Amino acid sequence: MRFLPDSFTMMLVATVLLATVVPAQGVYVDAFNDLTIFAIALLFFMHGAKLSRKAILEGSNNWRLHLWVMFSTFVLFPILGLLFQWWHPVDVSPQIYSGFVFLCILPATVQSAIAFTSMAGGNVAAAVCSASASSLLGIFVSPLLVSLLMHVQGDTGNGLEQMWHIILQLLLPFVAGHLLRPLIGGFVEKHKKMIGKTDRTSILLVVYTAFSEAVTQGIWHKVGVGSFAFIVAFCLVLLTFILVINTYVARWLGFAKADEITIVFCGSKKSLANGIPLANILFPVSAVGMMVLPLMIFHQVQLMTCAVLAKRYQDKQRKTAQSVPVTATVQAKGQ
Repeated sequence: MRFLPDSFTMMLVATVLLATVVPAQGVYVDAFNDLTIFAIALLFFMHGAKLSRKAILEGSNNWRLHLWVMFSTFVLFPILGLLFQWWHPVDVSPQIYSGFVFLCILPATVQSAIAFTSMAGGNVAAAVCSASASSLLGIFVSPLLVSLLMHVQGDTGNGLEQMWHIILQLLLPFVAGHLLRPLIGGFVEKHKKMIGKTDRTSILLVVYTAFSEAVTQGIWHKVGVGSFAFIVAFCLVLLTFILVINTYVARWLGFAKADEITIVFCGSKKSLANGIPLANILFPVSAVGMMVLPLMIFHQVQLMTCAVLAKRYQDKQRKTAQSVPVTATVQAKGQ
């Protein structure tokens, strides 16, 4: 069951199919664009409201861990993306390679990084701090990296105008949600499932709007079965490479096992929730569907792979915990 797509991935697939069969056209395009802007603002408002200052402060002291996670997220990943684009091993649409570069410059996801760290027995407080900091920094760092590395101009205008859209649609709602946490934090905690559905609905709406435009621009004439298989294959290669590097660097630097787990899961994630809204702001509407396709596939690949990896860490932690009492008993009898 760990290898089966999760329910959200199935909804993403259904949304793409719906946009393929019944894309938003004519007068509905503007309506969906306005609704998308509202949905993105709501999404980041909820991100801010869910951010616990106490959990961040508890995990903020482990600066070596956070430094490497940020390096993995915003330096190592982009280098790999650029090298891959330069290598250009397969003759597919250049936008697919650009989509991989965009994927590589995004911040880490928050919820799944913390969930997998907790499941595997890692340092949860550090994971909360690191993943949250990555998500917040990504609002500024990812658009900057897009400007420096991709040289793409979106429909929103020049760099200053794009930054204003990012502040207005992403940062202000995030800050407002966090400042209102003392008032609405209890409601958010009490209705986590409902809030989660709101987050997912917002992402699905953005995906539908983006792929509606992409379908009218002929995306499925540019992405065939071979291109799709190539995207899946490289997502697996990219994730494997990052996981191996993070694991061995954590051991080489002498991190404890709990911190190693945090580095592995926080340093290998890329956020769909941050990436799709950013793409909607930074890129031309006609290019968004193609640009986020590698990200959508990577999202599922990282969930399935990390679920298996977290279970392996969990099993090892249990075996270690069980062997300690046995060893202690044997030593006591020997004495």
